Amino acid sequence: MIKVDIINEVSKAADITKVKAEVAVEAVLEAMKDSLMRGERIELRGFGVFQVKPRKRGIGRNPRTGKEVKIPPGRTIRFKPGKDLQNLNLNP
Repeated sequence: MIKVDIINEVSKAADITKVKAEVAVEAVLEAMKDSLMRGERIELRGFGVFQVKPRKRGIGRNPRTGKEVKIPPGRTIRFKPGKDLQNLNLNP
């Protein structure tokens, strides 16, 4: 599923035009991006939690030369599914 599919589903479920659904989906995604950039936690009950976690620095290797390369510390986004999402029967 891609963003266009989500917009179409929102349009059908809310019985609104695709243009309005696109505005709504974009607004939600933008709000989530802004919140994550500030390092805030996003909790969607029944779906899961998005959280910014620190990533420690390390040592990597250049695959071509085999030379060690320092990897700087940073931040990454982690997603932990909620109970409802984990309990879905995904087997066909």
